[in-house]
Amino acid sequence: MAEDPVKAGFFRRHAGRFIASLVLTVGVIWGLRHSGLDLIPPWSAFDHVRWWTIPVYLLCFVAPMSYFRAVRWRFLLRRVAEVPRSRVLRVSLVGFAAILMLPFRLGEFVRPAMLREKGKISFSAATGSVIADRVVDGLYLSTVLAIAILLVPTVHPLPERIVGLPVTTMQVRGYAWVTLAGFAGALGTIAVYFFARKFAHLATIKVFGLFSKKLAERLAHEAERLADGLDVLRSPRDAGGFLFETTLYWMINAAGMWFLAWGSGLTHADGSLPTFGEACGMMGMLGITILIPGPPGLLGIFQAGMFCGMTFYYPEAIIREHGAVYAFLLFVTQVSATILAGGVALFSGHGSLKDIAAADASPTEDKDDKGDD
Repeated sequence: MAEDPVKAGFFRRHAGRFIASLVLTVGVIWGLRHSGLDLIPPWSAFDHVRWWTIPVYLLCFVAPMSYFRAVRWRFLLRRVAEVPRSRVLRVSLVGFAAILMLPFRLGEFVRPAMLREKGKISFSAATGSVIADRVVDGLYLSTVLAIAILLVPTVHPLPERIVGLPVTTMQVRGYAWVTLAGFAGALGTIAVYFFARKFAHLATIKVFGLFSKKLAERLAHEAERLADGLDVLRSPRDAGGFLFETTLYWMINAAGMWFLAWGSGLTHADGSLPTFGEACGMMGMLGITILIPGPPGLLGIFQAGMFCGMTFYYPEAIIREHGAVYAFLLFVTQVSATILAGGVALFSGHGSLKDIAAADASPTEDKDDKGDD
C-alpha cells in the first residue's frame, strides 16, 4: 500500500521533535514515580472524591470556559476579515485539540492554516493574531501568578523542594518572575513595532545588522508581522471585548479548578477547604509550566505544573494522596474534553485528521498576503 504523502511528510519533518517529546515524557514520568508519585493514583485514594462534581466541572470546561477561550479570537481577526463566530469557534476547538495531540505545541499552526485554506484570511496574518493571543494569555497568567505569590498565604514553613520533583520552591518562584518579565518584554517589543514601526525597524537593522544584515531584516519582518496581531488596539471596543472575554475565560477556569479541588477532597492540614486565591495560584503555575515544549497530551508536564502549584499551599502528605487525585482528575477531564470537542468540531465541518497533518505544511510566509491584508 502506498504511503500517505501528507502523513509521511509530517512525521518526517518532525521526527526529532517526536523523539525528544518521548524522551522528555519518559524522564518526567520516571522522576515522578521515583519520588513516589503515580500518574494514576491507587483506587483507595479516590475514597474522598465527590463524584458528582466531575460532570459539573466537565460542563463548565466544555461550555462557558472553552467557548470564551475560542471565540475571543474574533476580535484579533477583525483587522483583515470578519469571520463568523461559529467558524472561529470550530477552528479554535480543532486547534486546541491539535495542540494537545501534537508534541512541542506544533498544533499552534492549525488555527491559522484552517482559516487560510478557506480563503478568509492569510496564514501570515492569522499566525500574527494567534501569537498575540498567546502573548496576552502568557502575560495574563503570569500576572495572576505573581499576585498570588505576593498575596495568597502559603504553608509555613515553605518546603525547600517541590513534591515529587528535583527542583526547589525558590527555583519555581524565580521561573514565575522570569516568565512574567519575558511576556511583558515580548508584549512591549510587539507594541513598539505596532506604535513606532519605522523607529523599531531601523533600530533592529542597526543593532542586529552588526552581526548579519539578513538576520536583521528577517527579525524586523517577523516582528512587524507579529505586531499586526495587536491591531485590535486601534479599536477600543474590540480591545475591551477581547480583554473582557479573556478575563471571563481565566476566571471561569480558576473557579472550575477551585470547585474540582473541593470535589477531589483536597484540604489543608487543619481540614480547611481550598481558597479561590489558591486556585488562581495553581492555575497560573500550571499555565506557565505547560509553556515548556512537551509531549502529546502534555503528559507529565501537566502533573508537574500541578504539583508545583500545590506545594505552596498544602503539606506533602495531602499532596501525595488527595493532591495526586486532584491532578489526575483535572488532567483527564481537561484532555478528554478538549480532544472530544475538537473532534466534534473537526468532523462537523467535514474535515479529517489529514487536515491537522497538512496544516503544518503551510508556509510561514504567504504569497497571498498582499491580497488578504
